[in-house]
Amino acid sequence: MTTEIKEFTERQLDRIIEMAWEDRTPFEAILFQFGLAEKDVIKVMRGNLKESSFKRWRKRVNSGVSQKHLKKRDPDITRFKCSRQKAISGNKISKR
Repeated sequence: MTTEIKEFTERQLDRIIEMAWEDRTPFEAILFQFGLAEKDVIKVMRGNLKESSFKRWRKRVNSGVSQKHLKKRDPDITRFKCSRQKAISGNKISKR
Protein backbone atom coordinates (compact mmCIF):
# COMPACT_ATOMS: atom_id res chain seq x y z
CA MET A 1 0.00 0.00 0.00
CA THR A 2 1.43 3.37 -0.99
CA THR A 3 0.70 6.56 0.89
CA GLU A 4 -0.43 9.41 -1.33
CA ILE A 5 1.54 12.58 -0.54
CA LYS A 6 -0.75 15.56 -0.76
CA GLU A 7 0.14 18.70 -2.66
CA PHE A 8 1.79 21.49 -0.67
CA THR A 9 2.27 25.15 -1.49
CA GLU A 10 5.82 26.26 -2.21
CA ARG A 11 5.96 27.91 1.22
CA GLN A 12 4.79 24.74 2.99
CA LEU A 13 7.27 22.64 1.02
CA ASP A 14 10.10 25.02 1.95
CA ARG A 15 9.09 24.73 5.62
CA ILE A 16 8.96 20.92 5.49
CA ILE A 17 12.45 20.80 3.96
CA GLU A 18 13.72 23.34 6.50
CA MET A 19 12.29 21.30 9.39
CA ALA A 20 13.75 18.11 7.94
CA TRP A 21 17.24 19.69 7.79
CA GLU A 22 17.05 20.95 11.39
CA ASP A 23 18.72 18.40 13.65
CA ARG A 24 16.59 19.22 16.68
CA THR A 25 13.22 19.00 14.90
CA PRO A 26 11.96 15.40 15.19
CA PHE A 27 9.95 13.69 12.48
CA GLU A 28 7.01 13.72 14.91
CA ALA A 29 6.89 17.53 14.69
CA ILE A 30 6.59 17.33 10.89
CA LEU A 31 3.90 14.67 11.28
CA PHE A 32 2.01 16.89 13.73
CA GLN A 33 2.24 20.04 11.62
CA PHE A 34 1.95 18.64 8.08
CA GLY A 35 0.63 15.09 8.44
CA LEU A 36 3.75 13.54 6.86
CA ALA A 37 5.24 10.41 8.38
CA GLU A 38 9.00 9.84 8.23
CA LYS A 39 8.76 7.78 5.02
CA ASP A 40 6.78 10.60 3.37
CA VAL A 41 9.33 13.20 4.48
CA ILE A 42 12.03 11.03 2.90
CA LYS A 43 10.03 10.98 -0.38
CA VAL A 44 9.64 14.78 -0.28
CA MET A 45 13.36 15.25 0.38
CA ARG A 46 14.34 12.77 -2.37
CA GLY A 47 12.08 14.57 -4.86
CA ASN A 48 13.23 18.09 -4.02
CA LEU A 49 16.96 17.83 -3.32
CA LYS A 50 19.91 17.06 -5.53
CA GLU A 51 21.00 13.43 -5.14
CA SER A 52 24.18 14.40 -3.28
CA SER A 53 22.24 16.67 -0.89
CA PHE A 54 19.69 13.94 -0.24
CA LYS A 55 22.44 11.39 0.53
CA ARG A 56 24.15 13.87 2.88
CA TRP A 57 20.83 14.52 4.66
CA ARG A 58 20.09 10.78 5.07
CA LYS A 59 23.59 10.15 6.39
CA ARG A 60 23.20 12.96 8.92
CA VAL A 61 19.72 11.85 10.03
CA ASN A 62 21.02 8.34 10.70
CA SER A 63 24.14 9.54 12.50
CA GLY A 64 24.52 10.25 16.20
CA VAL A 65 24.55 14.01 15.54
CA SER A 66 20.92 14.31 14.51
CA GLN A 67 18.07 14.00 16.98
CA LYS A 68 15.42 13.44 14.29
CA HIS A 69 14.32 10.25 15.99
CA LEU A 70 12.81 10.72 19.45
CA LYS A 71 14.45 7.46 20.60
CA LYS A 72 17.89 9.07 20.09
CA ARG A 73 16.82 12.29 21.78
CA ASP A 74 17.66 13.34 25.33
CA PRO A 75 14.58 12.45 27.42
CA ASP A 76 14.77 15.86 29.14
CA ILE A 77 13.78 17.53 25.85
CA THR A 78 9.98 17.36 25.74
CA ARG A 79 9.17 20.00 23.13
CA PHE A 80 9.20 20.11 19.33
CA LYS A 81 10.53 23.63 19.11
CA CYS A 82 12.83 26.20 20.60
CA SER A 83 11.30 27.92 23.64
CA ARG A 84 11.69 31.25 21.80
CA GLN A 85 9.88 30.09 18.63
CA LYS A 86 6.24 31.00 18.08
CA ALA A 87 3.71 28.30 18.92
CA ILE A 88 3.14 25.56 16.36
CA SER A 89 -0.53 24.92 15.80
CA GLY A 90 -2.03 22.49 13.34
CA ASN A 91 -0.82 23.06 9.80
CA LYS A 92 -0.06 26.74 10.20
CA ILE A 93 3.46 27.79 9.42
CA SER A 94 4.84 29.48 12.48
CA LYS A 95 8.14 30.81 11.13
CA ARG A 96 8.73 33.60 8.60
